[in-house]
Amino acid sequence: MKEDILKTAADLFLTYGFKSVTMDDIANALGMSKKTVYQYFENKNILVEETTLFMFQMISSGIEDIIAQQNNPIEEIYEIKRFLMKHLKDEKSSPQYQLQKYYPKICDSLKSKQSCVMEDCVTNNLERGIKAGLYRDTISTEFVSKIYFSCMMALKDKELFPLNNFSMQDLMNNYLEYHLRGICTPKGLEHLTQYLNNNQS
Repeated sequence: MKEDILKTAADLFLTYGFKSVTMDDIANALGMSKKTVYQYFENKNILVEETTLFMFQMISSGIEDIIAQQNNPIEEIYEIKRFLMKHLKDEKSSPQYQLQKYYPKICDSLKSKQSCVMEDCVTNNLERGIKAGLYRDTISTEFVSKIYFSCMMALKDKELFPLNNFSMQDLMNNYLEYHLRGICTPKGLEHLTQYLNNNQS
């Protein structure tokens, strides 16, 4: 039952935002009384905290599964992007903004966890890309992994990238190409160009 509540809460929070969704909304979506929801979560703050942790663990597990496949590093980056877009939706409700504004402590904790996972993921990708001759061996993996995460966070800034002007899909595609063109060798650029021609409209 608890996991069902977390799954439903996650879906509603991503669709409508952390502030907008009430405990009543979650109970109604599950076809149960609000009292039942409170049996598992004492208040909304605890529910938000546990839901973000639930989502983080689900996303981290999915990324680990993709990395374990040991795909071409360039293709791996786009595969992870597809996975994130599928599970985090298009973020039209700006859940990240609402989380930061109304639940800053939870947001900071989540960002710290995301940073660790993302940096490990990107560092692994960079090292494999360098070994395969797809990425330049002169890049600083520590610098690139940190700047990569910072830029990913910036994409979610709706003041910097208003939803009316930029879709998350376009932002992600543009940023990934920007990132890869900055680190690829001529061989890597050939792979990137071929991949984009085959997979992007």
